[in-house]
Amino acid sequence: MKTFGAVSTAVAAATVFASLAYGQLDPIVIKGSKFFYKTNGTEFFIKGVAYQQDFSSNGSTTGNNHYKDPLADSTACARDVPLMQALGLNTIRTYAIDPTQDHSSCMQALQSAGIYVISDLSAPGVSINRDAPAWNDDLYARYTAVIDNLQQYTNVLGFFAGNEVSNNASNTDASAFVKAAVRDMKAYIKQMGYRPIGVGYATNDDAAIRTNLANYFDCGSSDESIDFWGYNIYSWCGKSSYTMSGYNLRTEEFSSYNVPAFFAEYGCNTVQPRTFSEVAALYGDQMTPVWSGGIVYEWFQEANDFGLVSIDSSGSATLQPDYTALSKRLAAVTPSAVNAASYNPTNTAAQACPTLGSGWQASSALPPTPNQELCSCMDKALNCVPSSKIDKDNIGDMFGLVCGLSQSACAGIAANASTGDYGAYGMCNPMQQLGWALNSYYEEQLAAGNGASACDFSGSATTQAAVSPTAQCASLISQAGSGGTGTVTSAPTATGGSSGGGSSSGSGSSSTGSSAGIPGQSTLASLNFGYVQLGLYTVCAFIAGAGMIIL
Repeated sequence: MKTFGAVSTAVAAATVFASLAYGQLDPIVIKGSKFFYKTNGTEFFIKGVAYQQDFSSNGSTTGNNHYKDPLADSTACARDVPLMQALGLNTIRTYAIDPTQDHSSCMQALQSAGIYVISDLSAPGVSINRDAPAWNDDLYARYTAVIDNLQQYTNVLGFFAGNEVSNNASNTDASAFVKAAVRDMKAYIKQMGYRPIGVGYATNDDAAIRTNLANYFDCGSSDESIDFWGYNIYSWCGKSSYTMSGYNLRTEEFSSYNVPAFFAEYGCNTVQPRTFSEVAALYGDQMTPVWSGGIVYEWFQEANDFGLVSIDSSGSATLQPDYTALSKRLAAVTPSAVNAASYNPTNTAAQACPTLGSGWQASSALPPTPNQELCSCMDKALNCVPSSKIDKDNIGDMFGLVCGLSQSACAGIAANASTGDYGAYGMCNPMQQLGWALNSYYEEQLAAGNGASACDFSGSATTQAAVSPTAQCASLISQAGSGGTGTVTSAPTATGGSSGGGSSSGSGSSSTGSSAGIPGQSTLASLNFGYVQLGLYTVCAFIAGAGMIIL
């Protein structure tokens, strides 16, 4: 193994920077099921690596929420980018970046080396949680903030709105929330006048749901469907083959797919050292008509033993045997390419949406677009709201109580992906949702002549001086309807938040949402108790709430 110290790394990086002097890479565009360089129309095949250190969770479940932003560490980029270039890479995938940080140094280093970036929009703890899925104001702010930060760089190839969120047949309903994120991020990019940048999804290789997943994210209107499909696949292990690995079957399955598909992760390590014999197949004539390359997992050597490069305590990089093996394989392939001008896609039809049943629980009806202005207007117009003294740990119990006392009071915050029923305020933050439920119950009791203590809940609720909605607020609330079950057609006017700056290279996040998507700034609005999925929950909540009243 060869070691690169700080001096040699600095010299190599300086050479890269000097030779290519801050050039802008040609943007990658999509035509049919292929990627192309925008200017000359040459087909683009991804030769990538996953680039994120100390990343223990993608946030799709509860777990460690710490992450380090790989694009905010200019020292690491100066060390690693020349090694990536020498390896023959043209793409990296990042799983979580901090949108408040300055990424210009790393992004320019990657530009100079001819390397593009595909970035996930989520972060650990600030993502769509498969166990209690939601698509809300806080997530919208986080996702749009990442787009705001990275869209300025022409070597940003695209964004992933989710990674393995639905990973088995028990949680396919979560895909509706991810597809809503795809829809809204595509709309946001257009709304802001940014250059066309694709938004896709990365899936795991679960045999029970992989076909339905691919069809679901591609079906329906192009405004809602993915722009590209990423496949995390580890079926080629050791001395395998095109047929033994199942690559032949996966290629056949995607032969009619109408958007680009590629391996978002690959590189089985059950047999070591890895020889990457699958590279010849992936970039060979049998697969290149269907697949647009792939991303090896992963750059950094960690406990999972997938790394191409190990980093010691001094920050020096040591090449692993996997690096050398991959380098030889990539150098030996020359994928057969087509030119955009002569390419006429024949697979233009979207896939049919999956049929709802025991194996698929996500309706084609998607959750509403988060709208902070609507939520703020609603919150100010309430007469009964959560008390400032309410314990954040008791919010879930409060939902159980009020929704148990009145299911209709919670209709405006319901979210049932299987039936496609969503309340207009189901995308607001938890305190705003609780306020809606409390106020709805309070108004019901007032109408019945029982309002004297209906806004108390043992001090957890209180009255406020409601602000009568006018102008835009009046229009938004009117669209939501008196019961909160209407459809709001007005697009959100707020942007994602800060697009740069900041001083830390990365920080932890412990919630499903945060202030403008800023890691480490947890608020009550970020709590995730799973209570917003009220389609089935209200049935249980009614029993729980009634029981609490009896007690």
